Amino acid sequence: MEIKGATLLYALAGLMITFAGFSALLLTLRQAAGARVSLLDRYLAKTVMTYIFVLTAGALLPALLALYDIQEKWIWRGSGVLFALPMLSLQLTYPRRRRKAVGKGPPPAIFAVFVVFGSAVTLALLVYILAGLQYSAAATYSAAAYITALTIDFFTVIFGFVNALDIIMLQPMEAPERSPNTRN
Repeated sequence: MEIKGATLLYALAGLMITFAGFSALLLTLRQAAGARVSLLDRYLAKTVMTYIFVLTAGALLPALLALYDIQEKWIWRGSGVLFALPMLSLQLTYPRRRRKAVGKGPPPAIFAVFVVFGSAVTLALLVYILAGLQYSAAATYSAAAYITALTIDFFTVIFGFVNALDIIMLQPMEAPERSPNTRN
């Protein structure tokens, strides 16, 4: 059973994994230029990879559930919940996790787009899916809402990565290796 939007979901999954590999290569640029890998470098690499793999799982989940001949409306509801809950958790806890890892929170632009906007989109998806619209084409609208949220969340990660790359490249070549919990 082929579900609505499957081709777009497969394309998104391919783009996401390609982006993950590309971002990992870019994050090694500083190290290749002779700089030490900082706490921020490691944290951002781990964060990007985590988000991308959650997004990729979200892109593949509807097709996986369709293999079990589940009704399409339940595929979108199940996928929506199984994607939105971990993604929302990652988005909302990002500032605290970053502060704990590197000693300071995200810049305002990252907070606004990556945390606030991304969380709002994911939460809107969750509310939309759980509201269980009773239209005759509810599965169609659920597919559109799910794929739209997944795509927007992917672009918020790209935005976050591009901004993080600017921050990383501006760090001194000999970034000190110290824990955010140590005081001078």
